[in-house]
This record gives sequence, C-alpha cells and structure tokens, in this order.
Amino acid sequence: MDANGAAQPAGSAAVELSGATIAFRLAAGTTYTAVEDASLTVADGEFVSIVGPTGCGKSTLLNVAAGLLTPSSGRAAIFGRELFGLNRQAGYLFQADALFPWKTAIDNISIGLETAGIPAGEAHARAQDWLARVGLAAFAGRYPHMLSGGQRKRVGLAQVLIRDPKILLMDEPFGPLDAQTRQIMGNLLLDLWSADRKAVLFVTHDLEEAIALSDRVVIMSAGPAARIIGDWRVPLPRPRDIAEVKLERAFHDLHREIWQTLKDEVVKGYAQTGGG
Repeated sequence: MDANGAAQPAGSAAVELSGATIAFRLAAGTTYTAVEDASLTVADGEFVSIVGPTGCGKSTLLNVAAGLLTPSSGRAAIFGRELFGLNRQAGYLFQADALFPWKTAIDNISIGLETAGIPAGEAHARAQDWLARVGLAAFAGRYPHMLSGGQRKRVGLAQVLIRDPKILLMDEPFGPLDAQTRQIMGNLLLDLWSADRKAVLFVTHDLEEAIALSDRVVIMSAGPAARIIGDWRVPLPRPRDIAEVKLERAFHDLHREIWQTLKDEVVKGYAQTGGG
C-alpha cells in the first residue's frame, strides 16, 4: 500500500520530489520562499543524505516527504503516487527526543503498536525484542531521565522502527550527541538498516557523517529560495564501520570534492543568519 492507502506501482521510487517549491506567507503579507524547484528521488532501499548550511531548507524537504508540508508548486510522490496528507509509510526521527517522560523505555517503544490496536502483551514482547536490538535489553523499566542521551536516541530509534515503516525520515537525529556517541549510533543505524534496507532520507550538517552513512549525498544552496546544487554517489563498499571508512582515501577524495561546492554556501548561510 502507498502513503494514501492505494497499491504501490512496481518499481517506483520510495520518495520523489518533482520541481517542489515551498513558500510561506508572512504576517506582513509578503511571501518567503524557503526552497525553490527541488527535484529529488530516493529509491526503495536507498540511503540518501541532505547536507547544506543552516536555514537552507533541509528539514523543509523532509517535512514535505513526511506530508507535513504541501509544496506551493511541484509535487511529492511516495512509491509512485502523489502524496496527500500524512505519509503513513514513513517513520520520522527528530533531533529532539520524542519520548514521554512519564513512560518507561519499553512503554515508549510499545505505545505505537498499542495505539494501532496491537494487544498490550504482544506490543510489550515486540518492544522488548527491539530493546535488545538496540542494545538496551536490561533498560526496559527505566524512564527517559534515567537514560543517557545516546540511550534515549536508541529508544527513539526503536520507537520508530518497531512500526516497520517503509521509509525512514531522520532530521539531525544524532546532532545533540558527542562525537563518540554519534559514531556508535551511526554504526547501529547502519546495522539495523542493512537488515531490511528501508529507504532513508537523512538530514545532517555533518558532511563526514553523510558520506560515511549514505549511498548518495545531496547538497543544498544557502537560502532563501534554496536549491539542490549537487548530488554525489558514494562509492564506498558496504558493510561499513564509520571509524574505518573515514580512513580510506576514497572517503577523503569525495569529501574534498563535495566540500568545494558546499563551502561557499556555508559561508553565505553563516552570513545570512548572523553567525547563528
């Protein structure tokens, strides 16, 4: 089934944005164009990262793919069918934790199944299995305030994946974590992703992270009216260990090539946001 409940056309892209422009009406009656004429496809099973300066509309494109925003012009399609309303084929992992502070880790993971009508006993059994998959089998009864930042991210990842979405949308999910924990979480994500190869659209400011994780890296210009200005395929073989892959010459060659395009946009974005 597609995002709107219809059968999926065979061979269609998991996510397809065609000439998507996203503009917002401001209080003064003017219009702000966040993204202009963006076209992007993510094949079923493909891992694609979007990188660009602050305020360039990376999260805006992610919200279009989620069905949270409708393009002012152009279209968004999920598995070949135009998206209307929420994309129910997608799971969304945000930068900020989306855990209920009054619920334990296992309850936070199982709640998505319970609200979908799965009996509580079955939901908890499946949640316990996911806790084991993310390395937290012994933490089922802990509340979010009792978990480290990395542990909360593991619970959040399990919370999304337990519902078995066909598309995974990730908005700077590891941004608040320290460098070592980000690396550990990146390897965990790759291990989980390799098991069933969901389509992934991953937003990050970190070019190294994007290259290490992805099949393709897409670059956006500084806003307003940000555009997609580059699309690179990552030639590094899988499976990958993030620490090891960053030592390879092919990694550094690709990083240098992409940075030549990205660096001027980062400077523009920095200037436009006053350095924030």
